[in-house]
Amino acid sequence: MTDLLFEVRDHIATITLNRPEAYNAFSEEMITEWIKALEIVRDSNDIRVVIVKGNGKSFCAGGDIKAMQAGEGFFQSEEDISSTGLARKNSLWKKIQRIPLLLEEIDKPVIAQVHGFAMGAGLDMALMCDIRIAAKSTKISESYINVAIVPGDGGAYYLPKLIGIDQALDMFWTARVLTADEAKDKGVVTFVVDDHELDEYTMNYARDLARRPTTTLQFIKRAVYQSQRMDLRTALDYISSQMAIVTELDDFKEGVSAVVEKRKPVYK
Repeated sequence: MTDLLFEVRDHIATITLNRPEAYNAFSEEMITEWIKALEIVRDSNDIRVVIVKGNGKSFCAGGDIKAMQAGEGFFQSEEDISSTGLARKNSLWKKIQRIPLLLEEIDKPVIAQVHGFAMGAGLDMALMCDIRIAAKSTKISESYINVAIVPGDGGAYYLPKLIGIDQALDMFWTARVLTADEAKDKGVVTFVVDDHELDEYTMNYARDLARRPTTTLQFIKRAVYQSQRMDLRTALDYISSQMAIVTELDDFKEGVSAVVEKRKPVYK
């Protein structure tokens, strides 16, 4: 059994972190397979939606604390990833940080299904996703400061965009542990559901997105993220170009016809 499972069914890709005995803390194999899975997602026309989740009792504990204690770096590796500052930097830049960089290239909806613990880099892996659905018993924390390290995978980039600079600094500085409801109140997670409903709720959400017009869904995601870095005039110019394209597609005609005929659309 590998440290990461990847499957595609009915246009929905599922990435499952699979080190349950270690609360799905990172391993070299997990990171390598995660990168490969995201490259497939990025390049596949068959995949419309992605779910990222953890096997066992937790979503993800982030870096491997046992490897850190042994001086082996953020995860065990046959390569030298810990003897120098450059080696430690490269273990992030060439391995872990490839995940957010690849996610930035993916214009399909990415959903984090979070349960148990999501700590440090484990939480940040959820923050990189578009939607976060958390089980009610989930506990989350930006726990880096507990071991005197910084958020090396992108948390300092993502979290302030979601909850503001002051709230993000408070979470980073104190390693405060939040319940799922507290996380939702802050804007860290999108939905909170009862534990026994998590799998079904997430899959139903993904299936609903997979039935919607694919190109339009992707264009909306691009517009939302890219507009964060544009002035108003540029954003409006960009979205008008998108509108010119989508209104030429068969999905547009099908959507309009379905509304007029009072039926559910069938997108191809």
